[in-house]
Amino acid sequence: MLYEFQGWKSSICCCVSSPALDVIAVGCADGTIHVHNIRYDEEIVRFSHSTRGAVTSLSFSTDGQPLLASGGSSGVISIWNLEKRRLQSVIREAYDNSIISLHFFANEPVLMSSSADNSIKMWIFDTSDGDPRLLRFRSGHCAPPLCISFYANGRHILSAGQDCAFRLFSVIQIDQQSRELSQRHVTKRAKKLRVKEKEIKLKPVIAFDFEMERDWCNVVTCHMDTTQAYVWRLQNFVLGEHILKPCPENQTPVKACAISACGNFAVLGTAGGWIERFNLQSGISRGSYVDLSERSCAHVGEVVGVACDSTNTLMISAGYHGDIKVWEFKGRGLKSRWEIGCAVVKIVYHRSNATATDDFVIRLFDVVALRMVRKFEGHIDRVTDSCFSKDGKWLLTSSIDGTLRIWDVILARQIDAIHVDVSVTALSLSPNMDVLATTHVDQNGVYLWVNQTMFSRSSYIDSYASGKEVVNVKLPSVSSTEGSHKDSENPVLNPIQFKDDFQNPHFQEKIPDLVTLSLLPKSQWQSLINLDIIKVRNKPIEPPKKAEQAPFFLPSVPTLSGQIVFEPSDISSEKKIAEGDKLENRRSDLPHS
Repeated sequence: MLYEFQGWKSSICCCVSSPALDVIAVGCADGTIHVHNIRYDEEIVRFSHSTRGAVTSLSFSTDGQPLLASGGSSGVISIWNLEKRRLQSVIREAYDNSIISLHFFANEPVLMSSSADNSIKMWIFDTSDGDPRLLRFRSGHCAPPLCISFYANGRHILSAGQDCAFRLFSVIQIDQQSRELSQRHVTKRAKKLRVKEKEIKLKPVIAFDFEMERDWCNVVTCHMDTTQAYVWRLQNFVLGEHILKPCPENQTPVKACAISACGNFAVLGTAGGWIERFNLQSGISRGSYVDLSERSCAHVGEVVGVACDSTNTLMISAGYHGDIKVWEFKGRGLKSRWEIGCAVVKIVYHRSNATATDDFVIRLFDVVALRMVRKFEGHIDRVTDSCFSKDGKWLLTSSIDGTLRIWDVILARQIDAIHVDVSVTALSLSPNMDVLATTHVDQNGVYLWVNQTMFSRSSYIDSYASGKEVVNVKLPSVSSTEGSHKDSENPVLNPIQFKDDFQNPHFQEKIPDLVTLSLLPKSQWQSLINLDIIKVRNKPIEPPKKAEQAPFFLPSVPTLSGQIVFEPSDISSEKKIAEGDKLENRRSDLPHS
């Protein structure tokens, strides 16, 4: 220790050096900012903004302007003029949460700021009065997401979080094409009413469904403790004009929703057991599904899930008390029902119907044959989410016990299982089956996992097809202090480690008179189907020409600059001279008469 300062009777929250030598700025928890000379231990100037909480970050401008930016725990950014020793401007609604860091760009009037609400903003000082304006920003969920799903061709992810935001993320260009869907001028209305934006936003989304983009709204959402559902026009990234209100006589919160394959109808299920169908273009009700044995409603108790088949023939619904019912989509008549015997927490539809029950067991029902076809056991705690692959061969499930399991529906076995240190709350597999998106408890981000079987041979999956081994994996760190990632106790298997598997006798065995399939990835042999077309397209138009022969020693021309300039030669004249020499030699060889 070289020197000990007396302090400022308050805990220090941040400290930053200034462009001037031996001068620093110290931010304290009582809201005071001290510009101090550490060589002489003297205070140069003192600023105070106690009404804005503790000072959490500081930054000096280096573009020639004597400015000091300070951020507080209340999300307010203050700009101080060091020459005039007074407050120059205040950005009152910069953030809704505490500011983490501030940074002036070197020799530029640009300030970068970040906050605990998972957003980063860039401010530029180019106005006549010297006040900053927002140049650009990037943001994500400021609270853990509740449900996610891949959209369209798998390049985008729809995500809904506890922060009342409904967002669209891009898997390819994460920064440029990610945005929050508009809820009709929330910022303008919040300023007019002098309230926070979160107070006038819709409540958090608990379930949503979508179809391909059309001329009308193609997304429907259910919100927490809300008796109505909302529609969205994803083509314009805005909230739709219609509000769907099922059962006006006995209003209960909407718990489940589904859109028909044609995209014209939305089916809603409520906490009171009511199921109703709406037209998405007009927002008008098109009838309800009623089981006469259930007191003029579809289910006794809460509806936990609804789904429609691909031909608009059947509609499947599940009640919390363990009853699954199959309805006629158009006629709204009840066709069949199953009694599972325990509470149902979630259903997923893909040709067959998968249900996750309260006894931690996943059951598959065939809605055409009207019977249970598969039963998967392995989770030891409540199942949080499940999804099918696009071809319906895999079923992915997650649980509070921290495991994520992949089941082979055809072989009726578990083919992979991983255990993460933070439990998965929602998951979705891309249509191409190459990327898996997950959300986790108390984590604001959406995590992407790569399917290794898409980048290796098909036999790679047989290495752990027993499914008994659970691989422990830790989530990647998003903090620079913790490192880019941590090594897991049992790291995920790398396809490179399986290069020696070809030496295994299992791969050497060949049955005579049968075709041996390739073990290479699909990307390496898929183009062989169009081999004839490729040959025709690459066929040369002109025959190859013989290259002109050049002499061994290239003649050069002397120049004043010293650069070498080769003397152009007429190849045709050289050929004529050579042919003339040959004729003279032949004549000289003839005998003289």
